[in-house]
Amino acid sequence: MGKIIAISNQKGGVGKTTTAINLSASLAAGEYQTLVVDLDPQANCTSGLGLEPRRVSESTYDVLVGEKTVEGAIVSGPIPRMSLVPSGINLVAAEIEIIGLNHREQILARALAPVHDRYDFIIIDCPPSLGLLTVNALTAAHSVLIPVQAEYFALEGLGQLLNTIRIVRRKLNRSLAIEGVLLTLFDTRLRLSNQVAAELKRYFGSRVFSTVVQRNVKIAEAPSFGKPVLLHDANCIGARNYLSLASEIVANNQKFLKPRAPVPNMSMDASTNNVRLSFSKPTQSRNSSA
Repeated sequence: MGKIIAISNQKGGVGKTTTAINLSASLAAGEYQTLVVDLDPQANCTSGLGLEPRRVSESTYDVLVGEKTVEGAIVSGPIPRMSLVPSGINLVAAEIEIIGLNHREQILARALAPVHDRYDFIIIDCPPSLGLLTVNALTAAHSVLIPVQAEYFALEGLGQLLNTIRIVRRKLNRSLAIEGVLLTLFDTRLRLSNQVAAELKRYFGSRVFSTVVQRNVKIAEAPSFGKPVLLHDANCIGARNYLSLASEIVANNQKFLKPRAPVPNMSMDASTNNVRLSFSKPTQSRNSSA
C-alpha cells in the first residue's frame, strides 16, 4: 500500500504546486512509482509537467463527476515511473456539480482506491482554498504536507488550515496526519527567513522538515519549459533541495513502501545530469500527527 500525500495551503504563492511537481519528480527519479493528481482548477501542475490544460481530454473533473475512472485519466509524466492525472479548464465546475451528492467528500478516495496499490506515492496538488476539492484530497490522503513561504505573513491562515485538518480527521478521515511543514522560497541571506524558520520550529517542532527549499531562479524557470527542475537544471540548488526532501519523505514512510533496498540518499551527478543514488540505513521516522 502506497502513501497518499496531499499538498495544501490555502495561501497562494507558497510553492504548493512547485512542490507537487518537483517532489514527485524526485521520488520518481529515486525509482519510486509516483502518481501526481492535479486537483487545482488553475492546472498549473499539469502545464508545469508539459501538458496543455485546454487540450486535456480526460482530467480530474471527469473522475470527480464519474465520467472516467482514474485509470482512464492517467497519462505518463516526463520522468520514468512518474504519472499524472491532469487537470483541465472544466475542473472549476466540479465543486458545483458534486455538492448535492451523497458522500461527496469521499469521491476522490473511492476513485483512487483501484490504483492505490500500484504506486509507492500518490501526491495530490490541492487548490489554494479550503473548499470541497481540498476536503476531498484530505479525506483521501494519509497525510498533508504544508508548504510555508519564509516571509512575514508565513503563519497567516495556518490556523484555519489546521482547523480544517482537525475537522476532516474527526468526521471523515481519522488517520489523517501532518506529513510535515516545508519552508519554501528561503533566502539564507535574510534575517527574516531565519526568524520565520525559528517561529515555525517553535510551533511545529519536529514536524518541520530539515530540508528547506531555497529561493532559486531555476525552480521559477522550469514550469515555463513544462519540466520539473530536475530536467531543467539537474545540478541547481533547487533540484538538490527537492531530492533532499524526497529522501526525508522516503525515510519517514518505510511502513508504506514495499520491501526493497535501503533508503536512497538522492543527489545529482553534474557530469551526466543524472540522479546518483547512495544507500544508507533508514533514519528514524518523525511523528506525523497534528
